Amino acid sequence: QVQLVESGGGWVQAGGSLKLSCAVSGNRFRINAMGWYRQAPGMQRELVASITRGGSTNYADSVKGRFTISRDNAKNTVYLQMNSLKPEYSAVYYCWAREVDFHGGSENGFWGQGTQVAVSS
Repeated sequence: QVQLVESGGGWVQAGGSLKLSCAVSGNRFRINAMGWYRQAPGMQRELVASITRGGSTNYADSVKGRFTISRDNAKNTVYLQMNSLKPEYSAVYYCWAREVDFHGGSENGFWGQGTQVAVSS
């Protein structure tokens, strides 16, 4: 059973910083891509940032220059450093990971339970 456990969310004033972490456990096969999504009340879940196993990154335009995604493959952990936070970034942040069975040709995506980030003005 693949589990994703997030930590690091909380409350911060505008302009402040938070760092989210997400540790993956229970995977049988290699964890390939990992990423962070967020969902604000009444809004659709949207991609914030993603990172391949090789370290290639992709960011939503709204967070470029403010957020940095990174990972530790040995620990199956992905991080999201969030700087210069704005109130509109308040949302539940979800970790996501994709497990790939290269021999069997299958892949599965898994989600964390979400961690709340609240930014006050």
